[in-house]
Amino acid sequence: MKTTLAALLTASSVILLMAMITAQPPKGKPWKIPENYKTMKNVVKSSDASIQAGEGLYRKNCASCHGKTGLGDGIKSKNLETFPGDFSSAEFQSQSDGILFYQSKFGRNEMPKYEHKIDDSDIWNLVNYMRTLRK
Repeated sequence: MKTTLAALLTASSVILLMAMITAQPPKGKPWKIPENYKTMKNVVKSSDASIQAGEGLYRKNCASCHGKTGLGDGIKSKNLETFPGDFSSAEFQSQSDGILFYQSKFGRNEMPKYEHKIDDSDIWNLVNYMRTLRK
């Protein structure tokens, strides 16, 4: 009986520890997006060249938090206060291109802004690349 109880407690502890290790930070509060960005159209046509450019920028600037495939599992994600998001999710993909542009350009909290680091046409390339990360 004692060994069964000890085994059960050990198994429970291991499960709890694994849950704590793999738990994602909480989801952040909804973004406040200005109306003009919600309907803004992507000015860069999605093409192989645009997606390739966006992928390079993504790997350099985004993958450390958002992960190589956009699942929010980058190497820095474990140190964030909020979950960086799953770009492959229907929720993410349902956002307009203008919203993704705004979020990438202006950032908030732990999400850095790229307003003066990446030009607008390249942010649109990033948006085109993020669209390829669907499930």
